[in-house]
Amino acid sequence: MQDSPGTDARLALDLALTVRHDGAGGVADDLADPDGLTVWVRARPGTVPDAGHYSADTAALAEVRELRAAVRALFAHAVRPGAPSPADAGRLMPVPQAVERLNTAAARTATVPVLCWDPAGDPVLHRRPVHGAGDLTAALAQAAVAFLAGPDRRRLRACHAPRCVRYFLKDHPRQEWCGPSCGNRARVARHHERHRAAGPAGSG
Repeated sequence: MQDSPGTDARLALDLALTVRHDGAGGVADDLADPDGLTVWVRARPGTVPDAGHYSADTAALAEVRELRAAVRALFAHAVRPGAPSPADAGRLMPVPQAVERLNTAAARTATVPVLCWDPAGDPVLHRRPVHGAGDLTAALAQAAVAFLAGPDRRRLRACHAPRCVRYFLKDHPRQEWCGPSCGNRARVARHHERHRAAGPAGSG
């Protein structure tokens, strides 16, 4: 088993996973409107200072959605030679454009490293804005940059179970899917495919 992903990896993945299967064969977007972004940020207290009182507007939503498109494009690039998530396969941003967008967003707020060490756990690195309140898009971009440049990136995979559009971090060598439910769906689909290929029993 691998270690749990770091804070940056978790935040970058969480952003990418706001695009998800809707349970009915389509794709849902948790960031479809400012209210969705507000709920998402408030559920992640460490995202920006005073995240519990964060309130998104349309401009913030557009910035975060653009950043997410860049992050998902770079995730698709990172999992090669594996295929990207089917949610992105036909409309990925070019890698140089995605890198530029990520770096530009990350530079919007200067930060300093801050060491946090709970006596009961391991030391953790956080970043604190140099001046005043943090910028959400910058914080997300900085997390994505740190994740993509760090060791956890090598564990990144796209889940190819039927209907799934998630990326995940591979925890052990035999892991193929993001979770048990996707594994079950994939095995059922393979079983049906084998039976279709074999044809009706006793025919001929």
